[in-house]
Amino acid sequence: MIAGGTPAFTGYHMPKPVSVRAGQVEFVKVNTGKWDWRDVYQWLLALSWPRFALFVAGIYIVINLIFAGLYSLGGNSIAYLRPGSFLDAFFFSVQTLATVGYGHMYPQTLYGHVVTTFEIIAGMFGLAVMTGLIFVRFSRPTARILFSKSIVLAPFNGRPALMVRIANLRQRSLVEAEFRIMFSRDQDIVEEKSYRHFYQLKLDFDRLTVFPAALTLRHTIEERSPLHGATPDSLKASNATFVVSVVGIETVIPAAVQTHHNYTWHDVRFGERFAEIYSELEEGRITVDYGRIHDTAPMS
Repeated sequence: MIAGGTPAFTGYHMPKPVSVRAGQVEFVKVNTGKWDWRDVYQWLLALSWPRFALFVAGIYIVINLIFAGLYSLGGNSIAYLRPGSFLDAFFFSVQTLATVGYGHMYPQTLYGHVVTTFEIIAGMFGLAVMTGLIFVRFSRPTARILFSKSIVLAPFNGRPALMVRIANLRQRSLVEAEFRIMFSRDQDIVEEKSYRHFYQLKLDFDRLTVFPAALTLRHTIEERSPLHGATPDSLKASNATFVVSVVGIETVIPAAVQTHHNYTWHDVRFGERFAEIYSELEEGRITVDYGRIHDTAPMS
């Protein structure tokens, strides 16, 4: 440390902050240590399809630009390549990278053969990597669970209950499904103010052997419940949040899938109930209206 409070230069480069978003909260991690190159794989899989396509296209163009520059520096290393034509060199690189081999332009010197050899190797390696990434992105199972936009807190069977609705969007049932609701809030303790507390809410049922359509998760609020006596003002003052988690097995692969959804105190509706979505057409046949999953109505 030098005068004035300015850190002295030590030659050590601090790692860049890492941003991680959990629902509506963003965590900025600092001093996380050395970056691991294997994280690139996870990063690529987490990209949306448009961003992934742009990334692949950008890498493809950059590689061809690099090899086009090498061909341009080689003079007459490529037959029928117009001198000084970077465009010809670029499209010859495109053909070589894809191992198309139209035959109009071809390497005619040792330099040209060496560069094309490296580019063909890069093309085969890149094709294998991209094929693997695309296969994983297409083949990995997803839960496809729809969560209601709000949580309701209202009487159920004569007792107050916290309720949230979830629906299975797949055309097949999810099996061995497990459900959890994590509640967190700020609460003072003896040593510190606004200490964050986490509670696992006890549900009326927390697992189903088969989860075909839609259901409502319920936490009955008793005296020992952390939500006992909760009001809109108390949830707001404690910055209350809820995380609803669903874990199950996708039957086609089969493989375990997991998804979750975050709620804040803004999303809690007091004195309301979810609209009815089930109707029986005939014996053994029930209609589920997914268009009303989010609908709520005031309790009478």
